[in-house]
Amino acid sequence: MHYVRLGNTGLKVSRLCFGTMTYGAKAWREWVLEEHEGKPFYRRAWEAGINFFDTANMYSVGVSEEITGRALRDLARREEYVIATKVFNPMGKGPNDKGLSRKHVMDQVDASLRRLGTEYIDLYIIHRWDNDTPIEETMEALHDCVKAGKVRYLGASSMYAWQFSKAQHAAERNGWTKFVSMQNHYNLVYREEEREMIPLCRDQGIGITPWSPLARGFLVGNRGKSDREAGGNAETVRARTDEMAHRMYYAEGDFTIVDRVLELAKKHGVGPACVALAWMLHKPWITAPIIAASKMHQFDDLLAAPDFKLTPEEIARLEEPYTPHRVLGHR
Repeated sequence: MHYVRLGNTGLKVSRLCFGTMTYGAKAWREWVLEEHEGKPFYRRAWEAGINFFDTANMYSVGVSEEITGRALRDLARREEYVIATKVFNPMGKGPNDKGLSRKHVMDQVDASLRRLGTEYIDLYIIHRWDNDTPIEETMEALHDCVKAGKVRYLGASSMYAWQFSKAQHAAERNGWTKFVSMQNHYNLVYREEEREMIPLCRDQGIGITPWSPLARGFLVGNRGKSDREAGGNAETVRARTDEMAHRMYYAEGDFTIVDRVLELAKKHGVGPACVALAWMLHKPWITAPIIAASKMHQFDDLLAAPDFKLTPEEIARLEEPYTPHRVLGHR
């Protein structure tokens, strides 16, 4: 495993980040693996050299954080791994159980610490932009979490580039802690981030840790053009029931890209997940894509990606069918 700095910080993270949304409680999403099913994936990730683990308070409504905390305590000393978790999404039915108000941030950082069973969070990420809360309120609350020793670094996730700039400016103007990473939506079938967010991050030295590098499994080639309308015909439970994927992908050009991923995978004798992830890792601005799998052979395909090389001609062939998409993933 290779290790790189997270943006301009001195923090070293593995080239791949282990995402934990897949591991939690089936009561939350049908395709999620329960703790006993997910635990081998944490061990395989650690044995492969991954030291960067990403979760969120809303994954399985806190259960993912609990599972992640237990799994990592069984594997290594706290100093050896980097935990990222997130705040924004609803954690209850009350009016203050969501968003980025000072109240919700302070409540949730403590709740995440309890669930993870740790004294500090390495990277605390705002999961989305909150239109109802002044960004100054949010940035000061996050800064106070850092000063209290509960959080080491701050990160952000999918938003517009102007919003990210506004947040950074608010922090700089007031002497508060700034964001060091951006967890954005980016993959072979969704490259709109190349227009503004990625150039901004490159200019400012922000680490880029994309979510859904396989387009929620779409890029492995197990989805059909009729799945979105028909339902129930796809090969996997997630393909049949993941409504978010149905809303975001399935354009004609998306399937052309998948066909070319499968073509190259067959040519090289690797899995399509390896090809799709390797394409992303060839981009010099990518720090650590967030990966996960529900089957071990798929996970091994992902782990092979950092050492798999594509030629410039192969990269161009994968990129050529891309067509512009509407903005996806900010909500």
